[in-house]
Amino acid sequence: MNKFALVAAAAVLTTASVASAQDYSLAPSYGSTALSAGFSPDPHTVSITAGGSIDASTSAALAGAGCRGFIASAPDYRLNYTSGSWPLIFRVIADADTTLVINKPDGTWTCVDDVEGFNPVVRIDAPTSGQYDIWVGTYGQETAASTLHITELSN
Repeated sequence: MNKFALVAAAAVLTTASVASAQDYSLAPSYGSTALSAGFSPDPHTVSITAGGSIDASTSAALAGAGCRGFIASAPDYRLNYTSGSWPLIFRVIADADTTLVINKPDGTWTCVDDVEGFNPVVRIDAPTSGQYDIWVGTYGQETAASTLHITELSN
């Protein structure tokens, strides 16, 4: 009987950790957009409350990606992008220490912290067309007002 109780408890813990993983099948909390190379206006900006309850550095979904900060389970924003010859740049502007987690169309994860001061920047020189799911986190467990910039311009 004790063996059964331990197995049941382990199953509950495993299910709970899987449920808290980053899930790009969930609806994004702050919306989505479709952009094609050469889009205007550039940058495309979105106001997001950065942060969440999941420690990205210990998330099973992000294992090996070197992620930091606290993020939500659902993406904050979703970009459906049609590529061209331009780079694709994601930048977060905030008065707090923020992080950026992106699930790219090929299923790989990119995680960034502290590129421009405490603000993260991801630059993809040869982006592929498809769905980009974006999480904006905070280095600590607080939340913070932030603006996500999606641009093709270097500056």
